[in-house]
Amino acid sequence: MTVRKTALWLVALALLGMGTASAAGPAKQPRSELDRVLARGEVKVCSTGDYRPFTYRDPATGQWSGIDVDMAGDLAQRLGVRLKIVPTTWKTLVDDLGRTCDLSMGGISITLDRAKRAFYTEPYVRDGKTPITRCENAERFQTLEQIDQPGVRAIVNPGGTNEQFADANLKQATIVRHPDNNTIFTEIIEGRADLMITDAVETRWQAKEHPELCSVHPDQPFTFAEKAYLLPRGDVVFQEWADQWLNLARHDGTYDRFAAAWIG
Repeated sequence: MTVRKTALWLVALALLGMGTASAAGPAKQPRSELDRVLARGEVKVCSTGDYRPFTYRDPATGQWSGIDVDMAGDLAQRLGVRLKIVPTTWKTLVDDLGRTCDLSMGGISITLDRAKRAFYTEPYVRDGKTPITRCENAERFQTLEQIDQPGVRAIVNPGGTNEQFADANLKQATIVRHPDNNTIFTEIIEGRADLMITDAVETRWQAKEHPELCSVHPDQPFTFAEKAYLLPRGDVVFQEWADQWLNLARHDGTYDRFAAAWIG
């Protein structure tokens, strides 16, 4: 076969291959969790239920409430599906994502460790760690140096960013690990702990609910942090839809209306 004939033969094979590929149609893209949610008619949202004002599950009735519980309801409504809230813990928050629920909501701080394993939406709250203590002790615990002293009892809830902050910054104070975030502030009120370092928005809420507690400089927290919602890693389609929904909710008054009921 001559060189010219060989070249023509190769061109014909290439054209044939293109025609076959065209007839077969474009390769199918993997289905997004968004598609599965719409097909199922239900969105499953993981939440810890122990972090007011964002999420709370009443242990007596099982009823859910909070800013992010209301936001989850709005998300489901705009998707046109039912809402199912699935209890989780701070330790299993990322592991449960994509396994027992479609996304996670409830005052979740953005961390690089979580970002290795999941996608975040755009942030919707700017926050940071600050102390809360009995009001008579507020002047004693203005700085980390004042807090990190022998005999000071700093209480934390295991598994989240509060524990990480305490472990990293408190070397002399006693860290008291209390597993129930719903009763942790009672420990401070009743004198079994001196303070807690947690998110400023939570300190504001707790101080509002318990006049004996004072939030210490919530407008000037020790750290910078933001909160967002967690989505399955790699699911860009679901992430983009969630970002658009959140952007609308933050600018059409939806989020402000839900937040006002809790923190004014």
